[in-house]
Amino acid sequence: MNHFNELKLPPALEKALQVMKFEQPTPIQAKAIPVALANRDLIGCAQTGTGKTAAFSIPMITRLTKVPNKTGLILVPTRELGSQILEVLKNLTQFAPEMKSTLLIGGMSMKAQVRSAQSKPRIIVATPGRLVDHLKRGTVSLSSVEILVLDEADRMLDMGFAPQLNEILRFLPKVRQTLCFSATLPSDIEKLSARYLKDPVRVTIGVVSQHANKIQQSVVQTLQTKKNDTLMDQLNVRKGSVLIFARTKSRTDRVARYLAEYGHPVTRIHGGRTQGQRTAAVEGFRDGRFRILVATDIAARGIDIPHIAHVINYDLPQVPEDYIHRIGRTARAGAEGQAISLVTPEDKPQWREISRLLERSGTKIAIQ
Repeated sequence: MNHFNELKLPPALEKALQVMKFEQPTPIQAKAIPVALANRDLIGCAQTGTGKTAAFSIPMITRLTKVPNKTGLILVPTRELGSQILEVLKNLTQFAPEMKSTLLIGGMSMKAQVRSAQSKPRIIVATPGRLVDHLKRGTVSLSSVEILVLDEADRMLDMGFAPQLNEILRFLPKVRQTLCFSATLPSDIEKLSARYLKDPVRVTIGVVSQHANKIQQSVVQTLQTKKNDTLMDQLNVRKGSVLIFARTKSRTDRVARYLAEYGHPVTRIHGGRTQGQRTAAVEGFRDGRFRILVATDIAARGIDIPHIAHVINYDLPQVPEDYIHRIGRTARAGAEGQAISLVTPEDKPQWREISRLLERSGTKIAIQ
């Protein structure tokens, strides 16, 4: 598949793709979409920023167009990722008003979500915890689910959603199509696929856990007591938007407060902020009102903003694979980007683990 017009898609979807200027598919789209359109279960693995959302949304919309009484379910690990998928769905269905979609995530009004669910949406995008809440209350039914998508499945398992996923499985029809997408393929994914998928086709683009190949990576050695000064030095010599990762909510707040005191236009997101605050922060960063966004790992896979020029790891991630997801927030949609990690002597064991992961793909990292 070299062009979207090679596919026999519903006219409304074809028109939307033309308006969105979707012409040539990305590698994951080219391999995954034909498989999904053939109604096969699928495990798709590709690095971040490669177009996985369209890879599962296009087949889902196509399938649901053919079965008007059926629905689709997309499970995601974070609220931000869910919100962004919903926007993609709205664009893809802009000429199909009957293909309504809704978002069921934490931090938002339960009553409003109940009303939305009662309006019979064709596609539900949900985080596992909030969906379980609705299932227990009887405000959502999954009996008509024709196609299920597990997006960022490895992240959902990392975040401890396995019990909720198993609970959701009890409410799903046994006969359905399931598409599982992930940036990495840990052993837990194999166990998950055995429970959810039937004879899946495996599609892997690039090296598993590989970073986007247009990211220039570097390490800046510093001391814990000098970390703020080092961060300020890095910001002063760089141009463009910056996403900074910190380890905890309190450190995120402290870093953002420190940068604001020195006049930097900065905002922050973490699990302790309300959904409204998180949405406002992301939108402010997206439209350029804030040059800097400080975040915990909640944003590692939940933010898809093409213009992020730099990712700075103020703190290294606890899980080596999360390094891949963090730096994947830059160099999206064919752009180039830079990833900088501030490494203290205390960080050396963590950095060794990350280095081993990167060595598999022959990555070269500049040491400053």
